[in-house]
Amino acid sequence: MPDKPVVLLRPAPQITSRIFTDDALRRLNERYAVVDGEADPSDEAIDACLPEVFAIIGQPDLPRERLERAPKLRGILNVEGNFFPNVDYEACFERGVNVVVCAPVYAQAVAEFSLGLAIDLARGISREDRAFREGRERYVFGSTADSILLRGAPMGILGYGNIGRKLLPLLEPFRPEIVRCYDPWLPEAVIREAGMVPASLEETLAESTFLFILATVTSDSTHLLDADNMRLIPEGARVVLSSRAAVVDLDAFVRYVDEGRFLAATDVWPDEPAPADHPARSVENLVLQAHRAGGLPDVFPVIGEMVLDDLALMEQGLPPVRNQAAVRELVTRYRSKPVASDTLGDG
Repeated sequence: MPDKPVVLLRPAPQITSRIFTDDALRRLNERYAVVDGEADPSDEAIDACLPEVFAIIGQPDLPRERLERAPKLRGILNVEGNFFPNVDYEACFERGVNVVVCAPVYAQAVAEFSLGLAIDLARGISREDRAFREGRERYVFGSTADSILLRGAPMGILGYGNIGRKLLPLLEPFRPEIVRCYDPWLPEAVIREAGMVPASLEETLAESTFLFILATVTSDSTHLLDADNMRLIPEGARVVLSSRAAVVDLDAFVRYVDEGRFLAATDVWPDEPAPADHPARSVENLVLQAHRAGGLPDVFPVIGEMVLDDLALMEQGLPPVRNQAAVRELVTRYRSKPVASDTLGDG
């Protein structure tokens, strides 16, 4: 019987050295009997430690029958950023196992990146950089005919979750005329208390000069923006997609930008890496990024600290607070795909 709580460290697709500093890893090993599931990720190694395991850092396959072999398990700490369907969440809720995800750690970085994309779209920064490098630069007024100001512009937010809560304060210095918000998972009072105006999806699309698509992808929000309702987006609007690609019909999204309906930026793709022949690569007024909004060197080590803090709380019989807890009514609705290890980060 180990004299310290047993913790299985199997962070894939994260890697231990990315999310734990040397000091954090030392503290983890001092306080817990750590089973190195990164060195040996086999099912046999997982199964061998299950009878004594107190917590699992990572999210290996955990069906009900495997969970039933872990009577001491109190926490599953997903360090990738998404809830996946490889865990029997109902069995966890029945057994009092806390299941949490590190998604909040990425929110500030993604929010700042989203604002940067909006500024780029407003002023054509990356577009004109490309033109200059190719000898096509246009001086002064020649390149600003479609430039607009963020200041005073009507804005819309689709999904007021982790990212939206970090983005909203960043928009305040621009004194938007109004910020409309569509989030069917929130009471209107929450949106009003944040200083926004609750609005329908259609109204948010139709009335926003700057539109931020921040909704997570669920069974309800897949293709929330489709070929029909995207026609409501005003001509010349700026649209930033930085949550999950499946929230929009990306083919229609790219086509409308190519047709000149609106300007847009996306950091996410239905399949990553995006195909080499993806039509988006040749669309001029579409700013393209490779799922890099949240994965900053400054961000990753915070995950390790969040894990250590929540492990300490669970040892005391308290609920974790730094990571985002799975909600029984919602967790099985999520439809996020795993993120490749070289593109980790989002939200």
